[in-house]
Amino acid sequence: MAHLHELLGRAASPADVQLVPVTSDDEARAQRFLGSPTMRVDGSDVEPGADERTDFGLKCRLYPTPQGLSGLPLDAWILAALRTSS
Repeated sequence: MAHLHELLGRAASPADVQLVPVTSDDEARAQRFLGSPTMRVDGSDVEPGADERTDFGLKCRLYPTPQGLSGLPLDAWILAALRTSS
């Protein structure tokens, strides 16, 4: 959360951060939840191409990056999503 708030400050974004609990596989499917952590801006996942995925569920999420798998999305993805948000 601290790093996210740092990115929001860097982007000069007034975005509100909401933590959304997902406690069941049914909720995961209904919310199109790809695992924890999932980060969205204006309802869209920050990971490019994630909107095409269908492997929803309660699980740990790994992000494919040029440096290999990561437990967090790239800062560049978050900042790009913030720049294009309404």
